[in-house]
Amino acid sequence: MAMNKTKKLTTIAMLFALAIVLSFVESMVMPMFALPPGVKLGLGNVVVMYCMVYLGYSSAFQVSLLKGFFSFLTRGFTAGVLSTMGGLFSITIMFILLKLFKDKINYYTLSVFGALFHNLGQLAGISIIFANTAPLAYLPVLTVSAVVMGLVTGATLKVVIPALKRL
Repeated sequence: MAMNKTKKLTTIAMLFALAIVLSFVESMVMPMFALPPGVKLGLGNVVVMYCMVYLGYSSAFQVSLLKGFFSFLTRGFTAGVLSTMGGLFSITIMFILLKLFKDKINYYTLSVFGALFHNLGQLAGISIIFANTAPLAYLPVLTVSAVVMGLVTGATLKVVIPALKRL
């Protein structure tokens, strides 16, 4: 789908806004569930996956960086680094999987790997910030949550694709 620069810019801006709104809604709803610290649904990442699949790596990269910068502005340095590192790891693995498997990969697999690598990126970021590998002990919890939440966000993407395509 070829887009002119203005249409692409406005599409990315709308998708970024949608990602922020979904993240905000998630932050309001998730405290109702007794989940381990750091475990989130990742609704904002549904938008990044959409960008990756339908608009390409560049658009997903831009939305991911914007999300990281927004996290930095609203929640501080550590949140900004973790969001950015998680996003970059996530879109990189999704890009690789899409290149390797093209139309053979489904949203669920893409989402689970995206969630897993998002968590790995955040663990890498926290390990760098605090010069400590102790957070890696949390990897089993984050791996299980990546599979579960990845399946949920993959299903969410599949359900909302018709609405997002109209954007």
